[in-house]
Amino acid sequence: MSTLLLIVIFTAIGGILSVLAAGVFLLLPEQKRQSLLPHGISFAIGALLTGAFCGLIPHAFEEVAAEDMQMLSATILIGILLFFVLEKLLVWRHCHSNACEAHGEDSHDDHHGHRQQNDQGRRVAGMFIILGDGIHNFVDGVLIGAAFLTDPQLGIVTSLAVTAHEIPQEVGDFAILLHSGYTRGKALFYNLLASLTTVIGGVLAYFSLGNLDHILPYFLTLAASSFIYIAVADLIPSLHQKTDIKTSLQQIGFILAGVALILVMQTIAHRFEG
Repeated sequence: MSTLLLIVIFTAIGGILSVLAAGVFLLLPEQKRQSLLPHGISFAIGALLTGAFCGLIPHAFEEVAAEDMQMLSATILIGILLFFVLEKLLVWRHCHSNACEAHGEDSHDDHHGHRQQNDQGRRVAGMFIILGDGIHNFVDGVLIGAAFLTDPQLGIVTSLAVTAHEIPQEVGDFAILLHSGYTRGKALFYNLLASLTTVIGGVLAYFSLGNLDHILPYFLTLAASSFIYIAVADLIPSLHQKTDIKTSLQQIGFILAGVALILVMQTIAHRFEG
């Protein structure tokens, strides 16, 4: 199977299927969704961190000379700081609940004019979600494409890690869009539209990065910094809202399940490639 076809298939898995899975998830009763979502977030944390530290970073360092390793390490730091700035600008924002200040959630106000302003703010928040999701998915596609250009095994692992965090993120995005006044049909349509940018990013990476082997390691470390930032800055803090022993053990269990999935898929992909 050609590298380009692999990129198209796995960027579609990382983008479109995650939206469809999130759409099915929203069909569940509200109470069931609220109970399952934290488990999905915990699972995504394990998958993202394992994909970064056991997949992307080791492969990136294998591709450069010893004197370039410090610069490669600096790229991880720069990437984390960059994603922090982007999130501050509300372009790169991951939200996993209906109540999200950055997305225009306002307190109840009986005054009609204030209600109109709140409704308008929520509609603007919905547009920000769609725009930010499209940009995010495009970058994910570029990073998946870069991983496949380095090693098909790494590409598969990277796409799985992307899918693992995309599903809970898409659930959160759906919830925000519905709160912003979108119907379920429109929310699904716009999320699917935004997910197509994953495939576009992957195909663009194939044609633009194919002859630039010397910069591929830097794209891999940027992907790693993205995974690390999402897991540490966005996902892990949401798990600290509940601190009882039972919930904590469940969180640890699902994190380890995410770790195990990526490690198992790495082993399978390696044997399949061999």
